[in-house]
Amino acid sequence: MKDQLLLDTLYNTYANGGLRARIYFLHKKLAWRTVVGAAERAKRGMDIAVAGLMLILLAPLFGIVALLIYKESPGPVFFSQNRVGHWGKLFRMYKFRSMVINAEKLLEKLKEQNESSAGVIFKMKKDPRITKIGAFIRKTSLDELPQLWNVLKGDMSLVGPRPAIPSEVAEYTLDDRRRLDAVPGITCIWQVSGRSNIDFKGQVRLDAQYIESRSFWFDIMLLLKTIPAVLFGKGAY
Repeated sequence: MKDQLLLDTLYNTYANGGLRARIYFLHKKLAWRTVVGAAERAKRGMDIAVAGLMLILLAPLFGIVALLIYKESPGPVFFSQNRVGHWGKLFRMYKFRSMVINAEKLLEKLKEQNESSAGVIFKMKKDPRITKIGAFIRKTSLDELPQLWNVLKGDMSLVGPRPAIPSEVAEYTLDDRRRLDAVPGITCIWQVSGRSNIDFKGQVRLDAQYIESRSFWFDIMLLLKTIPAVLFGKGAY
């Protein structure tokens, strides 16, 4: 209904105004697409350049982290999981494994101890599934480094709302689904503003704020703010 009203308004405004009004409308449309397209290309260019360079420079660190994970808990050093991306598209997200091998099975037994007031996401400060090295790489965000591969592939961006798992998205309200209007990212506003200390509704509000005001320079600012947030580990668990 709303879409039809919008179309009727546009038609009455421009189609009835003759050739001059239609040319003006097309000019505005082209200008908008040019600006938005240029911003998206700049963002994607930065993602490819930064992610590619960091994957090369951090290769030795990847090896050290992988060795420490395997030494404490033999098994796969990487953890992959289906996540919901831009406009609901599913993709496989990668992280360093920070929990025991059967962590997802153990989750069912721990759901009653969920410390997230919203109930949509699961948060637990002293999660027994987390290994010792897992606690360290979570605190320092080293567990997120493999997502640079997701950025290089185009599943994710350096900056954007954090991607949720399908079961969480299934519980989203229409307002919550605003988070899906942007390509998910490794870091975002709430990641640099308190991380797990911010409740779910606060995360949604900040993600919506990012989507409404995003720009190339805003992304740069958030990336710079991510450095002290990671170093001090505020709200990370």
